[in-house]
Amino acid sequence: LHNLAVDDENAGILFGDTLSSEGTVLKPSTLVLSNPPFGTKQGGGGPTREDLLHYTSNKQLAFLHVIYHRLLANGGRAAIVLPDNVLFEGGIGKTIRRDLMDKCNLHTILRLPTGIFYAQGVKTNVLFFSKPKDPTKDTGNTQNVWVYDLRTNMPQFGKRTLLTQQHFDDFIACFGNKADGSAKRKQHDDNERWRCFSRDEIVQKDDSLDLSWIKDESSVDAADLPAPEVLAAEAMGELTEALRELDGLMRAL
Repeated sequence: LHNLAVDDENAGILFGDTLSSEGTVLKPSTLVLSNPPFGTKQGGGGPTREDLLHYTSNKQLAFLHVIYHRLLANGGRAAIVLPDNVLFEGGIGKTIRRDLMDKCNLHTILRLPTGIFYAQGVKTNVLFFSKPKDPTKDTGNTQNVWVYDLRTNMPQFGKRTLLTQQHFDDFIACFGNKADGSAKRKQHDDNERWRCFSRDEIVQKDDSLDLSWIKDESSVDAADLPAPEVLAAEAMGELTEALRELDGLMRAL
């Protein structure tokens, strides 16, 4: 956005709430990149726009639904950063995941290392999906979901251990050279981080996308832990966020 402003390009930036009626002015796009805000919708309650199929006060689920249902054009593709709870939450979460896998091809999930977004304890993923060109093809679009685990047994990233481009090189090679995930893929015995799950396997897991298989052998050395004041600040941040989400939930009820 900064480069667009400096170069005097017409960025088409709109200030407003995508989950409200303001968001209905956004036209479907062929590419959507998004890192939705975490937590409950400000002030409690669900989306106020009236063009959705499913309503929830969980902002991440609401944004995911808005993106694939309204913002992504037919033939378009998306990459969305979402926390773990979106992958396994029951009720409306399960409904939205099923709807997503029906209407779009959810071809790839990248499990990110812990703590690189927001507080240290927040676990995030990138969901890559595409929408069919034919608008009438709105069921059964996801056949296989490929998952790359960049989290289990990885270093504790931070100021001392930086997450760099090199950490993503293997994932990029596994992803393939087709942006829509349609490149031919293989599951290699010597690469335990890359695995394919069929739609039937996901159904057997009650449509949970919290797919992990690598044994966590990481052990935390006390000598490698951050300073006590850093740990205390991180804990306070997580507690504050938890209380804010609880307050939003209470207001919604």
